[in-house]
Amino acid sequence: MFERFTHAARQVVVAAQQEARELRHGHVGTEHLLLAVLARTDDPAAAVLTGAGLDRETARQAVRRLSGEGDRTQALASIGVDLDAVREAVESVFGEGALDAPPEEESKRRGWFRSGGGKGGRVPFTARAKKVLELSLRESLRLKSGEIAVGHLLLGVLREGEGLGARVIADHGLDFRAVRRAVEVELA
Repeated sequence: MFERFTHAARQVVVAAQQEARELRHGHVGTEHLLLAVLARTDDPAAAVLTGAGLDRETARQAVRRLSGEGDRTQALASIGVDLDAVREAVESVFGEGALDAPPEEESKRRGWFRSGGGKGGRVPFTARAKKVLELSLRESLRLKSGEIAVGHLLLGVLREGEGLGARVIADHGLDFRAVRRAVEVELA
């Protein structure tokens, strides 16, 4: 399936893994795919969302608000411990990534969905994120496109409709049908 992805769409999938790592999430979800789409400021599909006021930073704040970094972070913050400040202090002394988990042994799984630790390792995709990738292929076929572009990935997020990526779009007050039509126009 990935041979049909445009170069830009492949970069979105890779960037989604980086988004998950930066947010310290142990998975790539639909929210990370959305953030990676929004990072493609030169892409017309991303421009549909940014034109409606949903840019990457706004979406990132929504993802942090909705998923955070886990209950431990919130619990520690409630007693005055700022984990970001602790991380900065430790990394200033011991170097960047000093608190990151050690790289795990490479998974026996192959391809885009294998897991791995460290900065270069792959983060596993959730079932919903895998579904978005599958739906992006279906959207491409429905629109009779010969390839899967960034816009098809966004259409996949919309069509899946239940993941955190879709919730961020909905919570921003955007109508899925209107966004879908605008993205389809850009893809035509």
